[in-house]
Amino acid sequence: MPSPADEAARRRTFAIISHPDAGKTTLTEKFLLYGGALTSEAGAVKARSGRRSATSDWMALEQQRGISITSTVLQFPYRDCVVNLLDTPGHRDFSEDTYRVLAAADAAVMVLDAAKGIEPQTLKLFDVCRQREMPLLTFVNKWDRPGREPLELLDEIEQQIGLVVTPVTWPVGIAGDFRGVIDRRDGSFTRYTRVARGATEAPEEIVDPERAADEEGEAWAAAHDDITLLDEVGADLDLELFLGAQSTPAFFGSALTNFGVRKLLDAVVDLVPAPRARDDAEGKPRDLDAPFSGFVFKVQANMDPSHRDRIAFLRVCSGRFERGMVITHGPTGKPFATKYAHQVFGSERETLEEAYPGDVVGLVNATEVRVGDTLWLDEAVEYPAIPSFAPEHFSVARVRDTGKFKQFRKGISQLDEEGVVQVLRDADQGDSAPVLAAVGPMQFDVAVYRLENEFGAPVELSPTSYRIARRTDRPSAEALRGMRGVRVLERADGTLMALFESQYWLERLERDSPELVLERLVAEGGAG
Repeated sequence: MPSPADEAARRRTFAIISHPDAGKTTLTEKFLLYGGALTSEAGAVKARSGRRSATSDWMALEQQRGISITSTVLQFPYRDCVVNLLDTPGHRDFSEDTYRVLAAADAAVMVLDAAKGIEPQTLKLFDVCRQREMPLLTFVNKWDRPGREPLELLDEIEQQIGLVVTPVTWPVGIAGDFRGVIDRRDGSFTRYTRVARGATEAPEEIVDPERAADEEGEAWAAAHDDITLLDEVGADLDLELFLGAQSTPAFFGSALTNFGVRKLLDAVVDLVPAPRARDDAEGKPRDLDAPFSGFVFKVQANMDPSHRDRIAFLRVCSGRFERGMVITHGPTGKPFATKYAHQVFGSERETLEEAYPGDVVGLVNATEVRVGDTLWLDEAVEYPAIPSFAPEHFSVARVRDTGKFKQFRKGISQLDEEGVVQVLRDADQGDSAPVLAAVGPMQFDVAVYRLENEFGAPVELSPTSYRIARRTDRPSAEALRGMRGVRVLERADGTLMALFESQYWLERLERDSPELVLERLVAEGGAG
């Protein structure tokens, strides 16, 4: 039997991040196509083994709005590797969920729109990557449509996110007239042929440079001039700088037509680091061959209405996971049975028998397990907590029908555990009118939708005047409760949060009462 370290060497676990509409979901599904996880039938992409849906956007609200709201996990084989693809929300309001997913990934692919380049959300998501020192690949998508000059896009990436861009492939043909790509590593030219609806792998033809120069004419000459300039400035792939999150290898293509997708997927296998020994909370690395351990980075309920259950997503960090093994839930010290372990493919799931470092295990109905919890076998370990983002929007939630209060209370508790919103409670009011705290207002839309559609508890939200949150302690809370413009509430984990109406009032308090504990959370406005 291979060792966990040997199996880990075959794993590539990465996330995809992008601005909404940059083509992230399309690229995700084309990766699955090239990995054999999807098949082509009658001009449409279908899920493997008769699965009902191939899309990574499984929530009804996502499909209605055409954006990614929650993250999903997808595993497929490619070449001799096992690829674990973690899809993330595309909207900035859900960057906290993206942060949690990135805690389980070893690298990320950033997808950019060839016409739009760096957008505000791209910057916020990159800040999340920077906080985790995450190696980053860049894919310039939609090159089959009109867009900007490639050198202009590279300059923008370097200026706005501060990474050295090292193009690995270079487009032949301007955006909107895409002929193929030159691989700068060996000078080979790959010409693509469009297929109907992008439902099958795009035919690829390796063309001799002399023949390409003759057949592609001015497009080839322009691409060759650009590459000469890149060679002169030394914009070449540097694996050490990539792994150190100082440079980003760039690829050009079109996910819709499958142009350049294989090149990018090959790069994931060739460049993304395999899982390594992960540091515990004290900074000591846990060896890959040590007994099983992992941490939960996501909790999700009701992924499939027919199941109505709750799944905790666990990233395996060490050892071999076997279904049925009894492990220890770190925070409680209680034994945890793993009979109901699943591999999750979007909203679909199937029984999983074993897993290795880098893999993701879905633990069904793990009712006591929370985001950030460590689970282990034989040798105790605790992995670093996954911090919460500082909320910037606050609303009071009340159930519309008091006869639905039980459902409301259950739903609020579930959304809190999943991290859909942060739920803050007043000790005197309990769950009758909790304050929902969010990084972005669209989180409120998801909370309202799910409370009504999954828990049968229609709610109304009332905006508050609070704008800033700080973590505090009980002695400080007693002093703060008597002040105007501030309210102290409590999270389910016992953390006390002081909410302020204005930055001015907060700064005045910090200046006049330095003895008060008013701590910043991990991120405000998406920055550290």
